[in-house]
Amino acid sequence: MTDWVLLGLIAALVVLLLLTVFGFVVYSGLFTEVVVSAGSPPVGNMTLAYKFRVGPYGESGQLFTDGCSISSKLCSIGVYYDNPHTVSPEKCRFAIGRILSEGDAKPSEEQIKRFQKYGFKIFSFPAPSHVVMATFPFTTPLSIHLAVNRVHPALDTYIKERKLCAHPRIEIYKQDRIYFVCPLARQGDFYVPEMKELERKSRSAAAVAEDAQTDITGVDTMSETSSISMEATTDSRDTSVATSILLPFPASRGREEADNRSEHSYSESGASGSSFEELDLEVGGDGEGAPGLLPEAGYPGSQEVTDKWTKEPIAAERGEE
Repeated sequence: MTDWVLLGLIAALVVLLLLTVFGFVVYSGLFTEVVVSAGSPPVGNMTLAYKFRVGPYGESGQLFTDGCSISSKLCSIGVYYDNPHTVSPEKCRFAIGRILSEGDAKPSEEQIKRFQKYGFKIFSFPAPSHVVMATFPFTTPLSIHLAVNRVHPALDTYIKERKLCAHPRIEIYKQDRIYFVCPLARQGDFYVPEMKELERKSRSAAAVAEDAQTDITGVDTMSETSSISMEATTDSRDTSVATSILLPFPASRGREEADNRSEHSYSESGASGSSFEELDLEVGGDGEGAPGLLPEAGYPGSQEVTDKWTKEPIAAERGEE
């Protein structure tokens, strides 16, 4: 009988443990419905202290910890610019920090100096006019893992179905909620200075490479044209003149059209999508306070891939620190 009683107690303890774990997961948001909408953002203009990194998204956890160690009462923010499925981990770009002030409020000089002392930089984001957004409960550390695995796929589906241009991916940890925000307009305003400089260098390098390729193509085209002209001269001088004049034009015209497309493709990648009026706009409310927990999880992998969030953003993946 003693053995049976002992086994019964062990079984009861196991059941209680499983129920406790299940309750914890449910409380963390396991069955929370993810609702994605487009409308006014849950936050206004803000000033933040941040650190910019180029590398695996797994490094973001340490940056969140760095910010929290300086001031635990402020809200955390993460801005992710690249899709790690197509951009190698060591080239992914992101900014992590703390929100110093929102709206008309100004950060104190003491706060600014304290963050700058530990290598943080200060930058301000304007209030976005329209965004694609979703929220998720922020009740336990597990909430972060559940959020990135459930919210980002929902955002991807919403953005892809409506062919929207919504980027970068911004996560704001405020009170007991995680806000996922993707600006629909003026996305460049949410690029920190380091990101803007990298984009400028990237475009300059791409332009140089394109010019070099065009020069090589142009030499080959002219060589072929000259050869054809010389052969045609033996039959007809008029044919030679016409050939030497007309053949280079298609390549030149193609270059002009390519240049025009490259100038506008970045900002117009979502131009064929829905307008703001066609979307179901909803207004989110502001909240005050700050989380006491730190985000360390990352985006799950799924669906088709692109280098950035610009055209058809998909879920990214940040490994745990």
